[in-house]
Amino acid sequence: MAQLSDLTDPGYLDGLEEWSIEDVRAHRDEATEIETGLSYLRRIVQGRLDIVVAAQTKLRRGEVLGDVSDLVEELPAILGDHVHAPGLGRLPALMGPGRLDHGLEQRLEEVLPAGRLSSLTESTDEELTACADGLHDLERTISAQRRAVFDVLDRLQEEIVRRYRTGEASVDNLLS
Repeated sequence: MAQLSDLTDPGYLDGLEEWSIEDVRAHRDEATEIETGLSYLRRIVQGRLDIVVAAQTKLRRGEVLGDVSDLVEELPAILGDHVHAPGLGRLPALMGPGRLDHGLEQRLEEVLPAGRLSSLTESTDEELTACADGLHDLERTISAQRRAVFDVLDRLQEEIVRRYRTGEASVDNLLS
């Protein structure tokens, strides 16, 4: 089973032209699952970042942060502003969270553990800035890795299309 580090290895697609069509499809499916996991994790990072930035904005305006119930009450407004990322994006092939990279999950928990969200209202501006900076960095890392996985997915899909065009693969192969 391929991992994110496998997909981003420059030699991952070596010999692609010699792989069986089943192997190409299996690699594409694994890459899709990994990309879906990265996309899911990126959304979690963005959600936590939106919450941190909202708390930081209130604090900088001199507003009272309130308590956890106030934060929960404001979540629809906080998270609703960034429901759709800029750009056209790609439609998800999987509806579940996909395969999550444990190293990236661990980094997220180091930057801002889920349990810490309930105590953000007690944070200083400096603490919120540190959280926001860490989440921005993590989001950039995840986005770069997603782009690398998209490159692999594109190459795998191009190989499948090439094989159908040249007759090396056919719809009949799917039925047998």
